[in-house]
Amino acid sequence: MLVVFYVSASAEFRRFEHPPKPDGSLSFLVIGDWGRRGTYNQSEVAVQMGSMGEKLSIDFVVSTGDNFYENGLRGIHDPAFLYSFTDIYTAKSLQKQWYAVLGNHDYRGNTKAQLSTILRRTDRRWLCLRSYIVNTGTAEIFFVDTTPFVDKYFEKTKHHKYDWRGVLPREKYLTKLLKDLESALKLSVASWKIVIGHHTIRSIGHHGETRELVTRILPILEANDVDLYINGHDHCLQHISSNTSSMQFLTSGGGSKAWKGDYHDLNQEGLKFYYDGQGFMSLQLNPTNAKIVFHDIAGKVLHSTNLSKQRYSVVM
Repeated sequence: MLVVFYVSASAEFRRFEHPPKPDGSLSFLVIGDWGRRGTYNQSEVAVQMGSMGEKLSIDFVVSTGDNFYENGLRGIHDPAFLYSFTDIYTAKSLQKQWYAVLGNHDYRGNTKAQLSTILRRTDRRWLCLRSYIVNTGTAEIFFVDTTPFVDKYFEKTKHHKYDWRGVLPREKYLTKLLKDLESALKLSVASWKIVIGHHTIRSIGHHGETRELVTRILPILEANDVDLYINGHDHCLQHISSNTSSMQFLTSGGGSKAWKGDYHDLNQEGLKFYYDGQGFMSLQLNPTNAKIVFHDIAGKVLHSTNLSKQRYSVVM
């Protein structure tokens, strides 16, 4: 594993270099909403991830957030890190770098624990930051901290408390993040621009569209020709094509507990695929083509999409 780290000029977006394979190709897995100490089929999904990781010779794994349920980590020595991560994803092929973002459940715990370099020493695979960039040459992947955008998390409630250290004052934080995201996207010359966030932009799942992201982030993505927006949050797998750009919206939130039958309009314009069960996603990229595949807990291919820089086609 070769990951070179340096801090970019942007305060919000640190940059990591992760070289592709010698031929310029890249493959990785995407999993979200998973950390339940192996329950709700988390362990079964992990087994299939290991098999697919070996088959594709993956370069790394992406987590779309809600890494530890129900309330994140209590601290840097919380055993949930081992029980839900290290002890679950044990396959040889998964001993690669994991790039993670925070979800809303992670913010209910000690967010600084998940961001700590101490966890990286506990398990060298782990890397979680609020917002950052992974540059592979073939693709630039922009990880965005979406939880602070959502208004309802800042409303007073007796049910949940959130750890906003490092985020407040909120509007200053969000304004800087959006400015840095826009700047980084404009400067990118990668063949593929991929944005990772926890919350949905387009979704027919339980949560549906995240209004704040549609208003504040989506215009920036469309203006800068982002190819893929990948999220978790809704506990399902789905693919929706934009009706205003070539962007594809991909949900991989089936890492453990799924929400059977909890969806909205199956006739929604642009909907290519929806599955209300557990599973994960794989991506294979080269400079001109991309293959995106959704897998269930038995390893079955549920949906496959082939993209090119000129056009895309959907293969069922």
